[in-house]
Amino acid sequence: MNDPHIWWYVTRSSAIVAWVLMTLSVVWGVLLATRALRHIDNPGWLHDLHRYLSGLSILMVALHVVSLMLDGWLNFSLTEALVPFSTDYKPVATAIGILGLYVFVAVQGTSMVMHRLPRRFWRFIHLGSYSLLGVVAFHAGMIGTDVGSTWYTLLSVTLIVVAALVIILRMVVTERVGTLAATAAAHRAPATRTMLVLGADRVADGVLGISLAPLDQEALPVWQPGAHLTVHLASGEQKQYSLCGDPADRDRYEIAVRRSADPAGGEVHDFLRAGDTVEVSGPLNHFQLVPATSYLFVAGGIGITPIKAMIESLPAHRTWTLHYVGRSRRSMPFAEELESAYPGRVFVHPRDEGPRLSVASVVSGTNAVVYACGPESLMQEVADHVPHERMHLERFVALARVGAPPTPVTVTCARSDREVAVRADQSLLDALEAEGIPVLGSCREGVCGSCEVRVLSGTAEHLDSVSDDVDKDAARVMYPCVSRAHDGVLVLDV
Repeated sequence: MNDPHIWWYVTRSSAIVAWVLMTLSVVWGVLLATRALRHIDNPGWLHDLHRYLSGLSILMVALHVVSLMLDGWLNFSLTEALVPFSTDYKPVATAIGILGLYVFVAVQGTSMVMHRLPRRFWRFIHLGSYSLLGVVAFHAGMIGTDVGSTWYTLLSVTLIVVAALVIILRMVVTERVGTLAATAAAHRAPATRTMLVLGADRVADGVLGISLAPLDQEALPVWQPGAHLTVHLASGEQKQYSLCGDPADRDRYEIAVRRSADPAGGEVHDFLRAGDTVEVSGPLNHFQLVPATSYLFVAGGIGITPIKAMIESLPAHRTWTLHYVGRSRRSMPFAEELESAYPGRVFVHPRDEGPRLSVASVVSGTNAVVYACGPESLMQEVADHVPHERMHLERFVALARVGAPPTPVTVTCARSDREVAVRADQSLLDALEAEGIPVLGSCREGVCGSCEVRVLSGTAEHLDSVSDDVDKDAARVMYPCVSRAHDGVLVLDV
């Protein structure tokens, strides 16, 4: 400590170590935010390491500031160390460093109390860590006795390049996730609205066509073919019905309901009449029509409803074929209408008129994208003969998916700043509802997709039948009515 240069050495080394630690901390934060390490994702140690790097950088920055005041040659006063342009020693470079110090304090200070701050405010401040790296790079390149030496130049270039690459990664992933999130947000159901039944008319044996209009006469939300509504019946039942009208008609919704052994179907047929009102939520869409050069549609019974909307939305020159199966023509809604409108494209296969449709023969030799909706026996046959990358199914009932034996799950609700313990015999949705966490639930069977939530951390064990697991992982969503967590820990955006 008697060496007069000791604090000069401390100032140099602490500054360099602080710069390295800041860069590593930001790099690790980006890897966490983008889940680039999701294949080895263990949220506990990843977050611990991020906090450890941040903590060390705080110590090094503090040591750097103190050593500037203890260095006998610089001999900074507290004012000169903390107030920009208060020193004559390289005033611009020093002022940039002081500015970086305040950005650093804001980022680290808000991180320590992030759970007590509005998430948007904390996120806005935390994004300052990217600008901090730029400020530090300018400060480091304009001041210090090591500037210009080979080792210092190599270190500086390495840190700057690494920081630039991870920031680019963050921007790319943010844009992609933002697109997915916007798509997911567009699919989420708005608040329940009361709608007027304009008409309830028979469109086939046992099938009722229902027209619904908003009571307030405002334009209805935009929807795309494949979307469905959730109808809240007087009995307390909530049932999903595909929209089968014209998406360009913003004044009404059209659905078709088949009478079945399901009490809800009977309730619609027996009690819903023109002039009545009914509560409706939606539309939701997990069966979107993707762009393709040619399509093969397969519909079974009432499964024609989303397919009809898809067909009518296609441009005239698009190549497509529909195979429509059912018990009899009289029980098949829209069969005559579609045959008449699209001769040579629509093939109706009533079971009482001929042999059963062979799905294998229909899909063989075609590269068309296949959309199918109908009873499970038909859906399974399509799934057995169509490659996964060309297949889009909408099921009436959930698949019997068996996962690992249920175990307790800890769910962190990021938006609500709550932690929910889920018992092994309890669904995630039930546990969230019991704690007052607002998550919409309807079918509770993993079919309708109403309870969709975004996964911020952890790995979901998908047990639903809403969409393909790969697509759900890409969009970072899950359906907590039936799905759970692979590692017993989840962070959800609720």
